[in-house]
Amino acid sequence: MTVAQQNPTAQQERDPRLKEIDAWTLKQWLDQGRVQLIDVREPAEYHDERIPGAINMPLSTFDPAKVPISTPEKPVVLQCRMGSRSIRAGCQLLEYGWPEAISLKGGIEAWKAAKLPTTRTRNAPISLMRQVQITAGSLVLVGTLLGAFVHPGWLVLSGFVGAGLVFAGITNTCGLALLLARLPWNRGQTL
Repeated sequence: MTVAQQNPTAQQERDPRLKEIDAWTLKQWLDQGRVQLIDVREPAEYHDERIPGAINMPLSTFDPAKVPISTPEKPVVLQCRMGSRSIRAGCQLLEYGWPEAISLKGGIEAWKAAKLPTTRTRNAPISLMRQVQITAGSLVLVGTLLGAFVHPGWLVLSGFVGAGLVFAGITNTCGLALLLARLPWNRGQTL
């Protein structure tokens, strides 16, 4: 794991080639047709709600070689939910040899806070975060019930899930979310 993957903010402070723009600047560029917007969130997040005109290239399968070429006339801007994944993708582009990378500061959350329009896909699966909450909560509940009524050894399941959630919070990496993102209803969807 590179320093950029461990701490993308530290990479941004050291590398002036990684730039951020605000939501209103992106809106202006989109209105002028002078930007290529890449959404690096997972497909379920993208289909749930996205910035109009964004192309989905999830960070989990991100390949800098497949990103459209950025030009001064039509730069590539990376976007995610709050900005950290797009910074990680930007670091990958810089490592790949791009002269600069641009990220939407604050991601789609900043876009929505500025009251700018988003698009949704009808019948999109529920968000990946809600899927994680439902799955983790269900596993804790089942482990607790089995531990209380079948055998106390089942409480290990609840403890394991709890430890996984603590790890996810500390590292900002959720193994359960990565696993759920690979399920058929969360990938490969077409609009």
